[in-house]
Amino acid sequence: MDLVVEMKSVVKRFGELRALDGVDLEVYPGEIHALLGDNGAGKSTLIKILSGVYPPTSGEIRVDGRPVAFRSPRDAADVGIGTVYQDLALAPLMPVSRNFFMGRELMKKPELFGVLDDARMDEIALEQMKLIGIDIANPRQPVGTLSGGQRQTLAIARAIYFGAHVLILDEPTSALGQKQQMQVLKTIMRVRARGNIAIIFITHNESHARLVADRYTFLSLGEVIGRGTRDDLVQKDIRQLMAGGAELEDLKSEIEALAG
Repeated sequence: MDLVVEMKSVVKRFGELRALDGVDLEVYPGEIHALLGDNGAGKSTLIKILSGVYPPTSGEIRVDGRPVAFRSPRDAADVGIGTVYQDLALAPLMPVSRNFFMGRELMKKPELFGVLDDARMDEIALEQMKLIGIDIANPRQPVGTLSGGQRQTLAIARAIYFGAHVLILDEPTSALGQKQQMQVLKTIMRVRARGNIAIIFITHNESHARLVADRYTFLSLGEVIGRGTRDDLVQKDIRQLMAGGAELEDLKSEIEALAG
């Protein structure tokens, strides 16, 4: 199967700091690719490069087999990369449908009169959210009245509707309660079931990664320290790689020694 995203030997320096050191990443269509690692591993830097926020210092990025050089997030969006950050970029006091179309509002014809087509925006927002599992009663309700899981779904549906076939989800289950976390994971699986959208799932949560991911890449201090598919890796492997490659038994012994 052809790769939808390929990063080869990507390096990112900030002055003397080497945030990424020769990172390779391969993402296939229709899969959930979990990107895991502790704080400072380089996950945020990697996704900011892939979403056009930072240029790489060196290395190559290909999307759908073609080399790309993003100068801005708009460049990344133009080739179908959509990023949903933790803050979701939603305005709490604005209606759901206005948030869905923020910056891309539909106008009634003739457009020169500048009248928003609220009815059409309401219809599309409801329809697109329902496709991935959220059925809200009122598209004019403020986004701040939605649950955390519903807000995540809105942001995901918005990215897909505006052309994302690579969806980057930055810690989508963090700061949510258990029920809302499960709601978001179900949304992610519904998106995967569409078959044409690749998902890069950034998370600290090992159990969430094991529930939904098809493939894993583990980062530590800017380097890839492990990778594999769901079938390749067992729970012990994932835990060890999540700990930055450290031997868990060594860590356990150190903790016990300190406690004793």
